[in-house]
Amino acid sequence: MSPVLRIATNELRVLARARVAQLAIALVVALSAVAALTAITQGQESQEIRSRFQAQADREFDGQPARHPHRMVHYGHFVFRPLPALAGFDPGVDAFTGSTLFLEGHRQNSANFGDVRQSSLLVRFGQLTPAFVIQALGPLVLIFLGFGAIARERDSGLLRLHFAQGVRAGQVVLGKAAALSVVAGLILAPALIALAWLTVFAGAVPAAALMLAAGYAAYLLVWVLATASISALAPSSRTALASLVAAWALSAILAPRLATDIALLAAPQPTRLETDIAIQRDLKKIGDSHNPDDPYFTAFRASVLKTYGVARVEDLPVNYRGLIAMEGERLTSALFETYAERQFADQKRQSGLALALGGVSPTLAVRSLSMAASGTDLEGHRRFLRQAEAYRYAIVQRLNRLQAERLTYSDDSNRNSDPEAGRRVRIDPGAWRQTPDFVYRPASTAESLAASTPGLLLLGAWLALAGGLAWAASRRLERAGS
Repeated sequence: MSPVLRIATNELRVLARARVAQLAIALVVALSAVAALTAITQGQESQEIRSRFQAQADREFDGQPARHPHRMVHYGHFVFRPLPALAGFDPGVDAFTGSTLFLEGHRQNSANFGDVRQSSLLVRFGQLTPAFVIQALGPLVLIFLGFGAIARERDSGLLRLHFAQGVRAGQVVLGKAAALSVVAGLILAPALIALAWLTVFAGAVPAAALMLAAGYAAYLLVWVLATASISALAPSSRTALASLVAAWALSAILAPRLATDIALLAAPQPTRLETDIAIQRDLKKIGDSHNPDDPYFTAFRASVLKTYGVARVEDLPVNYRGLIAMEGERLTSALFETYAERQFADQKRQSGLALALGGVSPTLAVRSLSMAASGTDLEGHRRFLRQAEAYRYAIVQRLNRLQAERLTYSDDSNRNSDPEAGRRVRIDPGAWRQTPDFVYRPASTAESLAASTPGLLLLGAWLALAGGLAWAASRRLERAGS
């Protein structure tokens, strides 16, 4: 048996005999398993609820009676963001961003009904998911089981006996790290089972699941190497424990919270109220379609009359009111899109800054990879908003086109004073049923893997740093033993 394997076997035997180690491993494995089962169940229930309400919203929109098309524009429609298959593993920003969007004419609403807004404030500190257990609790268990792996043997004099038998310091560090890797494998096992279940039964993309498995394995290996190295470098077991706990608190607890605050300070963005005020100010500059003397729409009317070769709007072959509605929606939607893209750019800068801080915390790196591979990062939410806005604009303009092509200008102008005209401007309900339903298109496999790559590269850098620390610890241990 090689010295590395013999040392690893002896360390595992020590852990197996220690009641505290047995309890810690059993608790974290059980917690990881419960988190996996709970997250998968809650994900399924949430997806079923969203699908059911989406179907109900579609039925209610299609089942509207005969109405004026512009009434349907203001009646609006609800769309719900479908959960990605891997959201059961890492829900990401879903609890904060909301999943329900109300679509209506002349407005671009924000998503609502995020769990944080309607649940206990404890949701802000993390949900019990496989991702949270591995990110926060897994390293802590490795620290408490491995902080004295080498320091304990140095204090007892057993380390000198190893050296006297020809065992090299590097083999001691590798053997201890190998034993801790087995513990890390036990911690990771329930999460791997959950990923396999989500891939086989929930339709998760295998490449994304493999990316998650590789990322979390690398993350735990970083802590394995760091724990073994600090145990070798610290002058005593107590110092090793204090140093490792401090590193864990900084990386897994403080850094994720501070990263958000630093990103907000470094790349601030306007509040919702400030944005709404700015949009209303710019809307007034665009023009008022209800004002007959408005310069822009006066020019628009002249252009329409010239295009059709008539002198009055009453002589147009289409309903001028519908054309006005289409032009007004085009202008306001372009303005909404400008502000939305500006906000997305600010959020992207903030996300980039938070990811850059992954250089001081492996937890930030694995969190970025985890959300990107799971499809629950901020980019996934923005994808939903963009697609929902495109759908909103399409159905509103379709309704406006019905007003322009199916109604006469005379009936539309007199609908409130002439009962017969009011009856004629109500379109057959079959027109609503012809409106296509909203279909969300998730990120492709290539897009998910590309979004996960920066986090994976950061984890690779942390793994190289941990390997370098283990090498330095071996050299120092070798010099101390000689």
